[in-house]
Amino acid sequence: MLSATMEDPDCRLKINIDHNEECWVNLELLKKYACDLTLDPNTANKHLSLYEGNRAVRYEIEEQPYPDHPERFYDAFQVLCREGLTERHYWEMESTDDVVLGVTYKGIKRKGSISNDFVIGHNDKSWCMEYKTHFCHNGADIEFPPFRDPSRHRIGVYLDWPAGTLSFYTVFSDTLTHLYTFHTTFTEPLYPAFGLAGCNPCSVSLCQVE
Repeated sequence: MLSATMEDPDCRLKINIDHNEECWVNLELLKKYACDLTLDPNTANKHLSLYEGNRAVRYEIEEQPYPDHPERFYDAFQVLCREGLTERHYWEMESTDDVVLGVTYKGIKRKGSISNDFVIGHNDKSWCMEYKTHFCHNGADIEFPPFRDPSRHRIGVYLDWPAGTLSFYTVFSDTLTHLYTFHTTFTEPLYPAFGLAGCNPCSVSLCQVE
């Protein structure tokens, strides 16, 4: 995607790669892949409260009155989006630092005695950025220097399902800073997924890409 646009004179969005190199990508190209996401209340742990039309989630000390559901996370403060994604998609979020932002296959476990089976990023069914300092998948843990931006800022995610890449960026003003890209072969639709630490304030909001 980037190589096709680096020579485009109409580029408007700067991307910093690995904090050193710079290239340019057309903002309209990213908007082309922007997707509307909504959180699935049937998957939300009972300590997570959804609001803003199921586009934001926060941790609550008190349990929410959700009914039991086979897709609900019971042993982790996690929630999935309704939409299963293939092809190319881009979305942005604002969050506090103590969150997990990622994607997962729908078949991830919802509870159990082995936490790695259901914690996002710690099994072969999911990939994530954890607490804005680590990138995790199936036991592999890649540490990243802490962000210098304010504690609450925007994260962009670009999924190229056919190419097998999942890329994370910080978004500040009109600048994207590349953080990390997973390279793999995806075999099922991916569901954007969020995990929250058991503390207040802890929240994630899906953003409108404009």
